[in-house]
Amino acid sequence: MEINDLTPAEERVWRAFTTGADVDFREGTDEDAANGGGWGPERTVRAAVLRSLLLNGPQQDGEIASLRVAGARITGMLDLQYATIDHPVRLRHSYFDEIPRFHAGRLRELNLSESALPGLTAQAMRVDGVLRMTRSRFRGPVRLGGTQITGSLYMESAHVDAPEDATEPVLQLNQVSVGADLWAPGLRTRGQIRLNGATVTGSVNLNDARLGNPGGAALDAETLGVEGDLLIRHAEVRGWIGLRGARVAGRLDLSYSRLSHPGSSALRASSATIGELWLRRGGPVEGGLNLRRAQLDVLFLEPETLPDQVQLGGLTYTSLALHEPADRRLPMLERDSDGYVPQAYEQLTAAYRRIGDDRAARLVQLAKQRRQRTTLPWYGRAWGHLQDATVGYGFRPLRAGGWLLSLLAIGSVAYSLHHPRPLKASEAPHFDPVFYTLDLLLPVISFGQEGAYAPDGWYQTLSYALVVAGWILATTVFTGVTRTVSRQ
Repeated sequence: MEINDLTPAEERVWRAFTTGADVDFREGTDEDAANGGGWGPERTVRAAVLRSLLLNGPQQDGEIASLRVAGARITGMLDLQYATIDHPVRLRHSYFDEIPRFHAGRLRELNLSESALPGLTAQAMRVDGVLRMTRSRFRGPVRLGGTQITGSLYMESAHVDAPEDATEPVLQLNQVSVGADLWAPGLRTRGQIRLNGATVTGSVNLNDARLGNPGGAALDAETLGVEGDLLIRHAEVRGWIGLRGARVAGRLDLSYSRLSHPGSSALRASSATIGELWLRRGGPVEGGLNLRRAQLDVLFLEPETLPDQVQLGGLTYTSLALHEPADRRLPMLERDSDGYVPQAYEQLTAAYRRIGDDRAARLVQLAKQRRQRTTLPWYGRAWGHLQDATVGYGFRPLRAGGWLLSLLAIGSVAYSLHHPRPLKASEAPHFDPVFYTLDLLLPVISFGQEGAYAPDGWYQTLSYALVVAGWILATTVFTGVTRTVSRQ
């Protein structure tokens, strides 16, 4: 393109390119690029001019050429597909009439901050530096699938929208590789964000984000790999977050966030490996919580954030914070949509034992037995109720002593008022109502009283009842103690 074909605005950009000088068409720093469709020819630059500059622009010895434009209206399609651009590209505060294309291109730096675009097509692009889209506004999908960024990706306070009838993700970041951080606090989206298979060497920051895709995926990040933290604090998410198979080496922090996906799981992190999962101070999750087969070092979960339905089968964690009494943690297990999940009780028991709270561990085990009882046939439930009432399934052994003392008192009083007749008066030992009752209650120990005397009438019925009660107490105590010892 010859220089005499350029408009005054384009000539200004052309001449500044060789030295990397800034060209700022703005009339004020508070201009909104979203209104750029009405900007006149004095600040309009054709996309073909920018393409020609970047591919074959003039060079000047001793200067570093770069494209640094702000406040321009860019008409036509900026097509840099498969191109290798050795110059930094900075098109800030600008308005694009058409979707720019960088598919499979290679750039040193791309800065579209505070610009307004109808979308972006940049799959398989490589940026040997930083990609900036801070406070940019996109009226259609942003496609970055397979892009490699050696530095950071910045989308702070960016807005990405989609038409009501759109079916594809509004922000496609699947298989993206980011060499540093993915920095997008305050991001606003309407539609799905797709991060499947993406890898981030640093951290992902989505604090204060507003992600909306009611009834669908707000953030689909299966097999996402993050070497640092995944931060979604103070966020509002309408739609589900999918982290199936994801790996977050640091912290997945959802503190102070509101998650809403009624009727299904709002957070789906099955088979994920996470250093720390924080769910606190955000109010109850609207929807479900799926942590099946997830592996966590720390589960920081406040009971108040629990949804009505959880899925915890196969979940493992080393510690559970904050430290709460067992009765505050048990609802987490009782709300499992899969019903009775024994492993979930064992995991909670182990967490309490690691911090030395044996009493809480015993209460969890007692709750486990009671929950298991609901799955048994009637005769199993009856035996379970008996074990629970007598010795608390072995976790409350003092209860057996209470029953024993009560029955001993009843028998002792009854037989002191009416001595049973001796079988052989000349050989019978002196009758003692206390030891006679103990002989009836204790199935193994004998004090020589039971075989020497024969009660009659209702006293005989009482003796049968004491014998049966003794055997039941002995059996339940033995069963409960055996169960407890085997766990130790």
